[in-house]
Amino acid sequence: MLETIRILQTNDLHSHFEHFPKIGRYLAAAQADTSVDEVYTFDAGDFMDRSHPLTDATKGQANIKLMNQFHYTAGTIGNNEGISNSHEVLEHLFDHVKYPIVLANLREEDESMPKWAKSYEILTTKKGTRIALVGLTAAYPMTYGPNHWHIKMLDHTMDQALPEIEGKYDVLIMLTHIGLTMDRWLAKHYPQIDLIVGGHSHDLIAKGEEVNGVWITQTGKWGNYVGDIHVELEDHQVKKIVPQTIATASLPAEPEDAKVIQGYLDEGQKILESEKVARLPEKFADDKEAAIHVSLDAIADFAHTDLAMLSSGLFITPFKSGILTKYDLQQALPHPMHVVRSTLKGSDLWRLVMEIEKNRHYLDHFKLQGMSFRGKIFGQVYYKGIEVDHQKRIVYVNGKEVDPLQEYQIANLDHYVLIPFFPTLAIVGDNEFLFPQFLREVVGDYLQREYPIN
Repeated sequence: MLETIRILQTNDLHSHFEHFPKIGRYLAAAQADTSVDEVYTFDAGDFMDRSHPLTDATKGQANIKLMNQFHYTAGTIGNNEGISNSHEVLEHLFDHVKYPIVLANLREEDESMPKWAKSYEILTTKKGTRIALVGLTAAYPMTYGPNHWHIKMLDHTMDQALPEIEGKYDVLIMLTHIGLTMDRWLAKHYPQIDLIVGGHSHDLIAKGEEVNGVWITQTGKWGNYVGDIHVELEDHQVKKIVPQTIATASLPAEPEDAKVIQGYLDEGQKILESEKVARLPEKFADDKEAAIHVSLDAIADFAHTDLAMLSSGLFITPFKSGILTKYDLQQALPHPMHVVRSTLKGSDLWRLVMEIEKNRHYLDHFKLQGMSFRGKIFGQVYYKGIEVDHQKRIVYVNGKEVDPLQEYQIANLDHYVLIPFFPTLAIVGDNEFLFPQFLREVVGDYLQREYPIN
């Protein structure tokens, strides 16, 4: 018995709503295809990004509403859903979702399944083929743990999940948000997988990639492409998989698209502008340095430290004098980053500062992507409580030369622990990731206290 299935894929949409009208029309037309036996539509995570005003204003509920209109068969989550949201926001993100979220490697702290997810889903085609869907997301214990989730490693998860579904499926499809390197690892170690519908690393695999007999597909990022995969089966077994990707830019636009896209921005802006944060004095008027220095005070206050560091590239726009709204903050600091309290011996703090100073001129214009960064360049590092005598290579902490044996605590960001330029932080820092607030919320709360509207 022959059977044909068409699989549609999105991944790493990141709230790029400017592509949603075109993507929606393409998916709807493909889902109506009667030349195949079945059409399934999957999303591989990072569909939301709080750098978009509407996503931020609605805590992702606008994304769910729009994703429901795409009529997905199933989806999984990415780190932007799992880490950039507080535990409470993620608990309610899928309250109104109309398709199953498959996710085998995330648990509540008591080891129970999240109420909004299931480890796997079994689909049955009209011709009786049983398709198992298993979901995986990137395993980041450093950041899931402080957010009160238990993230499980991929090998442990697979070795537990596969025996559970043994005998229940004919075709095994993984929905993964773990990146191409780990997708290849999965293919190498679990050849019983037929297809990996992947995301996370933003790789565009135009025609798919076959590894150890397992097909891997990714469509890049931001909805720039849609995946369209042709699967042929015989007697319920996969005989052929032919992946392709469709450039969203090549799809026809409609006259109303621009108005719809602008409407998403306007609606988010309107909601965020209605939420007033602080009344800032004249010194903040278009002065980026003033924004940086008060933000250093804010993260130090939040982390209960005397020392802090921030980079100027984080500040997309300066703050302003007068009433500051959540929209102003969202535009200035769109990054879904969290504050980290790092404990270092004085000798290691000296080394960290030397790493910063060594890289200073290089990073000032360095174009940075990923690691939760939503800006363009890294910029200059500013300190709170730290001064440097470059000629003598002496670091001063609160006016005193650093004691190599004393312990110091410095407030910084998860971003700085993850990027490769300051290895001391990651290698010897005792790093405590502070949840649930992320950077602009920490800064906003501090400004609200220091510069109240009334």
